[in-house]
Amino acid sequence: MNEHVVDILVIGSGPAGLMAAIEAAKLGVKAVAVIDEKFLLGGQLFKQIHKFFGSKEHYAGIRGFKIGKTLIEEAKNLGVSLLSGTSVVWVFEPYEEIKKVIAHNPEQGTFVIKSKRVIIATGARENVIHFPGWTLPGVMGAGALQTLMNVHRVLPGDDAVVVGSGNVGLIVAYQLIQAGAKVRGIVEALPKVGGWGVHAAKILRLGVPIYLSHTIKEASGGEWVESVTIWEIDKNWKPISGTEKNLDTELVCLAVGMSPNTELTRAIGARHIYLSALGGWVPLHGKNMETTVEGFYVAGDVAGVEEASVAMDEGRIAAISCAEDLGVLDSENAENMKEKIWNRLAELRSGPFSEPRKRAKEVLLREFEKYKPSRLKKYSEVNP
Repeated sequence: MNEHVVDILVIGSGPAGLMAAIEAAKLGVKAVAVIDEKFLLGGQLFKQIHKFFGSKEHYAGIRGFKIGKTLIEEAKNLGVSLLSGTSVVWVFEPYEEIKKVIAHNPEQGTFVIKSKRVIIATGARENVIHFPGWTLPGVMGAGALQTLMNVHRVLPGDDAVVVGSGNVGLIVAYQLIQAGAKVRGIVEALPKVGGWGVHAAKILRLGVPIYLSHTIKEASGGEWVESVTIWEIDKNWKPISGTEKNLDTELVCLAVGMSPNTELTRAIGARHIYLSALGGWVPLHGKNMETTVEGFYVAGDVAGVEEASVAMDEGRIAAISCAEDLGVLDSENAENMKEKIWNRLAELRSGPFSEPRKRAKEVLLREFEKYKPSRLKKYSEVNP
């Protein structure tokens, strides 16, 4: 079986993974590799055609797919090895100093990657809700819809209903309109819009109704969706009979949240905690993004579902921590760099929409202190 030997292996090529690899290479880590099971690197970035918010560190004012192209090009120029279409089959001996990851791709077959440190940036997976007719063609998650529209330029329906009024649901509804579809309505179970007012106002100005305190009763059709029935729900989440409304549509987009993709963090034996504000079960990790298994770090939505800007900064922190741990970066410089990023993250997590996630992160950090790995000597001290 072939072997690859690197200093840092990044699993996942979204904003967190690419930024981690770039930061590590900039800091002087010699051998950095990124692997992703998809053939198109960049994760969610290539689905995002809207301009990002934030600061220049978060590429504010630049459209997501352009950020993806920029990060991939920068990683290549820095000598980062990029392996697309490469799946992680298993991780063995996670508690050894040198981590061993079994990977597979069509060109190389199955091979082993040996790495001193591993950053897991596997992102999140979409949630779904079940209702009669939810398996009909035309019912799909927001991520699948964005892939079809924004990556492959395919509009899967001329009429659409969006379920969920968070930022993803509002943005996807606007993108559907941009693509030429008629959005028949946004259905939201909560009594208020879940996303930012700037996105909701844009939708409302275009005449799209937002049905608050509503949910889908059923989707109907023959070979594909032809209509949906929605109805009101009371404060106890019980449907109110007699409030049904029928909406003609051939596309139902489910934007009902995401959950951290934790298969790998569970495979290595890392401890997890359930925090609903961060999407569900998340691996315990400290301020340096290290998990309870020494030498394995997390960044991005796998560490708790937040914004792409947060994912980028978490990737930076994970890379700085790895570089420090490997002796490439001295502790004083590492702490100064991380402090600036922690301050940025605090700003990103301020405000009413982010407050629950901020509190959840505080709980996570406190819990991590009970189980954090007992630090060994830095790799450079063991292997001078």
